[in-house]
Amino acid sequence: QSMGSTLRYIHNDSDLSTNSSFSPEEERKSKVQDVVPQALLDQYLSMTDPSRAQTVDTEIAKHCAYSLPGVALTLGRQNWHCLKDTYETLASDMQWKVRRTLAFSIHELAVILGDQLTAGDLVPVFNGFLKDLDEVRIGVLKHLHDFLKLLHVDKRREYLYQLQEFLVTDNSRNWRFRAELAEQLILLLDLYSARDIYDYLRPIAFSLCADKVSSVRWISYKLVSEMVKKLYMASTPTFVIDLMNELVEKFCRCHKWSGRQTFVFICQVKCLFISILG
Repeated sequence: QSMGSTLRYIHNDSDLSTNSSFSPEEERKSKVQDVVPQALLDQYLSMTDPSRAQTVDTEIAKHCAYSLPGVALTLGRQNWHCLKDTYETLASDMQWKVRRTLAFSIHELAVILGDQLTAGDLVPVFNGFLKDLDEVRIGVLKHLHDFLKLLHVDKRREYLYQLQEFLVTDNSRNWRFRAELAEQLILLLDLYSARDIYDYLRPIAFSLCADKVSSVRWISYKLVSEMVKKLYMASTPTFVIDLMNELVEKFCRCHKWSGRQTFVFICQVKCLFISILG
């Protein structure tokens, strides 16, 4: 209990507390199922006991987190109540490697649980991971599209305001973080409307195009070209016209040669400008 209260800062915006109105007997009954031998499940659930981790194996919580999607798949979403408390305990574990393991698999768990359980039980944990260490955040970033596509449209739009935060990392030299962001933004273009792309994704794309690392810039050129294609195919032509005008002003007419080179590289990717202007 003391460990849980100490670590709860990680998920301040999440309601990860268990219902204290349950008696120990009621809590035990809530974890009963008939898919696998109950003793086997009880043994697995006991892996999150802090005293066990200290006296038996310090890595046991990490192994438990790694296996959790498989256990959830075996039990089925109808028995998620058996694993919910264990999952929340692992999501607030003191070891970042445990939280990182869960972050990398949260999209798989969302597929197993379905949209209702995901919205109620996984989204708060997901939001906590977004504010965690970079070692944990990279887990949700690598599968950002896989997770967001499972959410309701209105809930998905709420994350548009947080995408900008992925540009800030604990270590500014962690360029792979920004490269992964550019890769995910390409996939996210299919999940959002033309206005959302123009208002929220466009500023991030332009920032990535000016990154100090060439690998990040190259992926960003592809992102911008795909963005032009997406906006061009939208019913409202205003967005693509404004985007192309901004590209011309920001890069084509840039007083620095690197800016003008960026414009050429963007045009080169799939020759989208040629097809549009033609």
